[in-house]
Amino acid sequence: MHATQHHLFSDLGVMLGRSMRHVFRSLDTIITVTLTPIAMLLLFVYVFGGAIETGTDSYVNYLLPGILLIAIASGIAYTSYRLYMDKQRGLFERFHSMPITRSAVLWGHVLTSLVSNALSVIVIILVALVIGFRSPAGIGAWLGVAGILTLFTLALTWIAAIAGLSASSVDGAGAFAYPLIFLPFISSAFVPTESMPTLVRLFAENQPVTAIVEALRALLSAQPVGDDIWIALAWCVGIMAVAYVFAMRAYQKQV
Repeated sequence: MHATQHHLFSDLGVMLGRSMRHVFRSLDTIITVTLTPIAMLLLFVYVFGGAIETGTDSYVNYLLPGILLIAIASGIAYTSYRLYMDKQRGLFERFHSMPITRSAVLWGHVLTSLVSNALSVIVIILVALVIGFRSPAGIGAWLGVAGILTLFTLALTWIAAIAGLSASSVDGAGAFAYPLIFLPFISSAFVPTESMPTLVRLFAENQPVTAIVEALRALLSAQPVGDDIWIALAWCVGIMAVAYVFAMRAYQKQV
């Protein structure tokens, strides 16, 4: 049993290292996942922020959670792309012909998504600190923020796995990410939902991004979280569970 676990972890390390090298060698990935959200952060804070009424003293504090979610939604598109390319090149068959744990190939992509998105989140938070973001949150609250972002990343990553394993073209592998990137714009990420027309407000208040943003915002500002954190966790865990089942089915077809 111990030898089997050691073999699995060793295989996962190899697959993770392989995928991370692809990430660091891709300028397009770095620009889209990190630099674009930073540009959006600067644009909204310094250009639009003065005209947006949020009821808070610091718009960068209000805005940051939504920018982090957009960065993650952008990042998981590359997980789908890399899975699709591995499938097209026949790499699944090559890896499975080797003495390697079969699940390690898929989990390597999943772990890469977690690590690469965590790095982009850290960079964005550092930039936010430079332009005025401040948080009175303690260690527990920051751990809560990290936990929610991790679950959100996993939920979207398993959706990306479905797309990458099932797509018939490169465009199809990445197209699913556009609605996910757009969701934060129809939420409380940029402006309070009270300012929206009735139908838009109803959608914004009952979609997962709003609950996640509100939970993150409350944790970072050391305010009572209320039901938002449970709603956010329910959305993340529910989406992750359903997507995981369908992703594994798609992967079994490839195996």
